[in-house]
This record gives sequence, C-alpha cells and structure tokens, in this order.
Amino acid sequence: MISLILKKKLKKFKLDKLREECGIFGISNHEDASALVALGLHALQHRGQEGCGIVSFDGKNYHSEKRQGLVGDHFTDPEVLKKLPGEFAIGHNRYSTTGETSLRNIQPFFADLHMGGLSIAHNGNLTNAIILRETLVKEGAIFRTTSDTETIVQLIAKSKRDKFLDKLIDALFQIQGGYSLVLMTNKKLIGVRDPFGIRPLVIGKLKNSFIFASETCALDIVGATFVREVENGEIVIVENNELNSIKPFPKQKPRPCVFEYIYFARPDSLINGKCAYEYRKYLGIELAKEEKIEADLIVPVPDSGVPAALGYAEQSKKKFELGLIRNHYVGRTFIEPTQNIRSLGVKLKLSSTKTIVKNKSIVLIDDSLVRGTTCHKIVKMLYESGAKEVHVRIACPQIKYPDFYGVDMPTKEELLANRKNIEEMCNYIRAKSLKFLSLEGLYSALINEKRNSNYPQFSDHYFTGEYPIKPHDNLRGVKIKQLSLLSGKSSN
Repeated sequence: MISLILKKKLKKFKLDKLREECGIFGISNHEDASALVALGLHALQHRGQEGCGIVSFDGKNYHSEKRQGLVGDHFTDPEVLKKLPGEFAIGHNRYSTTGETSLRNIQPFFADLHMGGLSIAHNGNLTNAIILRETLVKEGAIFRTTSDTETIVQLIAKSKRDKFLDKLIDALFQIQGGYSLVLMTNKKLIGVRDPFGIRPLVIGKLKNSFIFASETCALDIVGATFVREVENGEIVIVENNELNSIKPFPKQKPRPCVFEYIYFARPDSLINGKCAYEYRKYLGIELAKEEKIEADLIVPVPDSGVPAALGYAEQSKKKFELGLIRNHYVGRTFIEPTQNIRSLGVKLKLSSTKTIVKNKSIVLIDDSLVRGTTCHKIVKMLYESGAKEVHVRIACPQIKYPDFYGVDMPTKEELLANRKNIEEMCNYIRAKSLKFLSLEGLYSALINEKRNSNYPQFSDHYFTGEYPIKPHDNLRGVKIKQLSLLSGKSSN
C-alpha cells in the first residue's frame, strides 16, 4: 500500500494540471455490447481514473457493474462481463471534480421510472445543480447519490410530459452548464450535447451498431467508423437501428472547450477534422514565432508538452531532446520505500536525463501552467542535473479564471497567473525567463484566424473570464468542491 504521505504528494502533483471530468461510451445492437463498452472506456481512461461502470440491457432486464479504479483492473475479467448480458450498453469513467469518491457516485446511474428503466452517463457539470436539487428535495425527491447527474434523472422522472423524449427535453431546458449525455431506455440509445457544445461527444458506426463516445480514439479501439460529432444543442436518437436527430434549443454559436484541443483529448483523437496532436504541434509553432531565444535544447514536460515542443523545435530549428522521463506506473505499482520520502516530490513522476541536460541552455515546454508548484520542482530538478539555463515556455495563455463546466481546477485565488505578473511567476518557478502563448497565437494555431466576437470562438474563459454561461452567484469565486449540498456535495 502507498503511504499517506506519498498519496498526498501524488494528489498535489495531479492538482497542478487541469483534469477533465469523465469519459462516456454507449453502443446499440451488438452481441458483445458490454465488452465493446469496456474497450471504449479503456481508450478513454485518461478522462477519468477514479471509477468506472457499465450498464447493459438484454431486452428484459438492466444489469449494472461498478468499480473503483481502472477499467483494465475490472472489466477485462470475463466473469464480470458475463454479468452484463445484452445488445445495448453504456459506460462511464469517472474523475470527480466535486464531491466524494465513492461507489455510489460511479456512473452510469440506473433508475426504474414510471415509463420504464433509464440509465444515464454524464460528462460535465451543471452550474445550477445546487438550486435544482434544493427545489427537488423540498418537493419530496429522495437522492441516493451526491451527484449533479442524479438531478437530471429526477427532473425526467418529475416531468408531466407523456413521451420519454418530451420528458428529456423538459429536463434539459431546466439545467444549465456544460454537459454531454448518453442515455439508454428499453427502446432507445440517446446522445445529448449542451447548447454551446462545451463538452464533447461523437457518433460512430460499427456494422449495424451506432456508438456514442467522448472521443474518436474510443471508436478506433473497437474498429468503428467515425460518423460525425454531435452538434451543440443536438439530441441524437438511435431506435430500431436508425439514427434520428432533433434540436430543441434556440440556436447558439458553438463554444467547445479550448482545453480539449490543448490538453484533454488523447493526441490521436479527431477534433473538427484534425488529430489533437496536430493542434498541439501548431501551438508550439506559434509559440516559437512569438519570440526568438538562444538555447541549446528544446525539452518537453512529458507527456503533455511533447507535441508543442516538437512544433517549437521545428519552427525555431533547434534540437529536440527528452530531457525528462516520466514514470507511468507510479501510484499503481509503487512499493513504499523504507527511506524518508518527504523530499521526493515531483521525482515520483519525472526524472531527468542528466547527461543530456548538463551544461545546456534549455527551453522547457509545457501545455499549461496552473499553480506553478510542479513547474518550480521541474526547473529545480533540471538545475540540479547541471542545466546552465532553463527558459520556460507555455503553449497556452495565462490561466486566470476557474471553470464551472466539468474541469477540475483550483480556485481563482490559487491560480498562479491570477495572483502574479509574468516577472513574479518567473521568480516563483526560478526560471531564467517565462513566456506564455498569446490569445491571438492560440486562435491562429487552432483555427488559423484571430480571435474576435464572431464565430468561431471557443470556451476560453480560463484566459479571458468570458463565460458562455454565467456562473450562478453561489458559484462565483468558490470551488464547487467546497459547497455543501444538503447532506452531501455536488459531484459528477
């Protein structure tokens, strides 16, 4: 078992990166539905590592299996998959941004409603979940979890409409925030994306089966063909092996989360026609264009900084080297050492290639700078390994504002760029120099256009403070984790 001290250190390391909330996957009309969902969730493991679950439907009954931990530790077991019969199934990987880590909050959720069974998997966060939940409880609703996802189930159950789709639309018009949903009834598989398209969702096809997934990498692993992205504000219904679509919301300009491009999506996933890897390489190219610097080596922070560093090296015509090596197994197979571990810090995750960096002037590339604590430790490590100079370059603008749509991040006060100017940040991380990609450079890299008030525009509130959906007053400046919600806390 990992010691409490080590667990705390690993948690601090993770908190210095933004974390996406969840991954979702659903499939219709396939004899190996649950096994394919397990494979899809495995491909989406980067989106959530705290828990995983699958719900299947065999034509008569629903079957549910939920586990804490990784997909590969549980759903590769044939005996577990035998408990999930049926040709329809949906699954969920959980990374909790809010509330407790417990089995009851692992999705998909199942509810036996008046109109029949319903299972739901949710990626994102509802900004008005607290208000809705308080109202529902006052009206007699009983919540079994501390999840904002259950609010959606309760709203569907409470709706006075007759048909299920009308009940769903009724519920969707009451919720606010960034979300994508996969729902399964005894007749339908449904995919939903919020009116601004903040959280991602794609459609795939495998012979006669339709698939909904958070990213295209989950389609690739099961051999499915990418059909298209679910559009913002769209409800896509699979029934009787046919796919239909409705758009009940007032038309909005899409505002997809910019961090899907920068960090969240797996590098091989397609976003708007290109692999995420390509976008990240373009970010590095733009970063190099904005300032020339004399240095010996371009070194990425693995793994997230590698594509941007390759682009930076290509544009600046400087040598690219892996000056840092990541330990991919820490936290799962690490055996507690007998020596004092209080000073290990970031070395649990990263180590330097000392003979590469010694006596070299280095440009250190990363995708983002959040709290700055990890960057500080990496810069220190490189200097201790003999680096002559360390210049830090960040392939996105300064993160000054929190998120309320499903991204786990510190409070506004904890964000380094919110508290310090460039010089102060540079002094804090002990680098020779520090520069961020400009907002204009970000848009040039991602859409080859300058940012303006016209389409296209991302959900770039992290940098600008311009929220597509204004947070409720009870969320402003407060991390949702810290908000009491009746007997529990808001969670996805």
